[in-house]
Amino acid sequence: MTNKLTPSLNNPFQQNAEVEFTVPGQIDYEPGLYEAALQSGHDLLQRPKKAAGVKNVQKQHEKKRMTVWERIQVLADAGTEPKILYQNWGKNLDGASLVTAIVKVNGRDVALYGHDFTVRAGSMDATNGSKLARLFEMAGKLGIPLVGMNDSAGAYIPAGVGGLDGYAEAFTALRKINGVVPSIMCMFGYNAGGGAYLPRQGSFVIQPNDTFFGLTGPGVVKSVLGEDVTADELGGPAVHSQSGVTDFVVPDEVAALRKVKELLNYLPDNASVAPPFQPTSDPLSRPTWDIDLLLKKAFNSPTGFNTPFEIGIIIQQMCDHGDYFEIQPERARNTVCALGRIGGNVVGFVANNSAVSSGQIDIDAAYKNARFIRFCNVYNIPVIFMEDTTGFLPGREQETGGIVQAGRAMLDAIVDLRTPRFLMIVRNAFGGAYAAFNNYPTGADFVCALPTTRLAVMGPAGVEYVYKDEVRKIRGSVKSRIAEATAENVKAGMSEADAAAAAKSAVAEWQKAEEAVLTQRYERELMNPNEALSLGSISQIVMPSELRKVLGEQLELHLKGYKPGPMGGVQREFH
Repeated sequence: MTNKLTPSLNNPFQQNAEVEFTVPGQIDYEPGLYEAALQSGHDLLQRPKKAAGVKNVQKQHEKKRMTVWERIQVLADAGTEPKILYQNWGKNLDGASLVTAIVKVNGRDVALYGHDFTVRAGSMDATNGSKLARLFEMAGKLGIPLVGMNDSAGAYIPAGVGGLDGYAEAFTALRKINGVVPSIMCMFGYNAGGGAYLPRQGSFVIQPNDTFFGLTGPGVVKSVLGEDVTADELGGPAVHSQSGVTDFVVPDEVAALRKVKELLNYLPDNASVAPPFQPTSDPLSRPTWDIDLLLKKAFNSPTGFNTPFEIGIIIQQMCDHGDYFEIQPERARNTVCALGRIGGNVVGFVANNSAVSSGQIDIDAAYKNARFIRFCNVYNIPVIFMEDTTGFLPGREQETGGIVQAGRAMLDAIVDLRTPRFLMIVRNAFGGAYAAFNNYPTGADFVCALPTTRLAVMGPAGVEYVYKDEVRKIRGSVKSRIAEATAENVKAGMSEADAAAAAKSAVAEWQKAEEAVLTQRYERELMNPNEALSLGSISQIVMPSELRKVLGEQLELHLKGYKPGPMGGVQREFH
């Protein structure tokens, strides 16, 4: 019989050396009560890292999860020691299932908490709630970002209402620093109930694959509704990334923690300071020739100015060394929200993406934009809007889903925006979508347009209203033209049926050609930036190769006069 080998964390060569509490140069003497007290304190200091035991750590690893201490080690800067706070170890392990600390990340102080699933499944009691509340208050007081590593079974049932009080205290404290310091939440393992509400109060949520969080688990859904559903179908990354509950989906825990570091690179410590400036060797004067090539290839194609293209290419060309960070990349791809840098300054991008649904703004796109714009507003991040949309998405489904409410949320966020903000019109800017997308009347600091801009009250359908007399004349003559052409065909020897069919086909081609001439005239006379320039709705036409230079210089100019600080005006009811 072959013995089965199992992995173990036990080191057979490890020797447990006793710690001696001596002072350099001290003369040896027999330890007493003082040394005993020091030994007890030392044991308490080591207890959080050793309490799990080898068996529980192995269980955590078998589930492809790290321990809370391993997660801290990955996140914190190499060579730094976390400052562990509130090392509670009550009679029933009260408070022991949660670690709170101040750590260095990218050289900056960051407040951090993490559930220790190896101790009581990371569950919450009243002591945990108080620990979290004190950490949140400290983050707000010190003005440092917050990172959460969530891996909890929820409220500790034997604690009774104490566990619920703990969550309520944490909810309240976290809400009070929302908009004071940015927070990033990682969803590790399986989180339900309060374990889902609490992290979603944060600025951003990162969810690795093969994890779950939600109001309730599949078991509760089965018992209450009789519905069979898997954890992944109920609260997995594919679900939450589409609804906007999750901002980023990553392959695993290490990727999540790296995403935290990457995101922090763009965020300020708090709402009273500017985002971190990062010197760059990429000059503002760099010509953006690739934008020129992209638009040339798109608009010279057979579909002409109706050709869709990926707006991310333009964002990439605008940013220092082509580096930008997209927010909610898997949701509402018809709009792109991203953070990047131009000339070393952090800037937010809100861009219609014609590669998906012609860049039309639907409910999800409007809410995605609104939330990102409000975040930039709170944390002193200037915003560049890139417009290329045929309007808000019409239809019964959108109306019943509340497109008016969603569009208003986006418009409110734009009107409320206090940071330097700019609009660059790439191509289409029609109707209400233009009126609600950061133009001069809504508060833009600078508006420019490419020569390819088609700005009008309506798209090509506007022909019906602008040239209604000509259209009526064309369509009114169709019947008589068919009759005349039919008669001529009959005279030429065709049968009545063939003569009528040929006449209808010929007149239809004539009508199509005549209406195409009107459409071209409409595009030439009205669907262009000329009127907007004459009215001052646009400041200047910018060539595609000069976009980075022009907008970068405007950004630097307006940042000189902008004083970073917390929101001081009226706080709006809706968000």
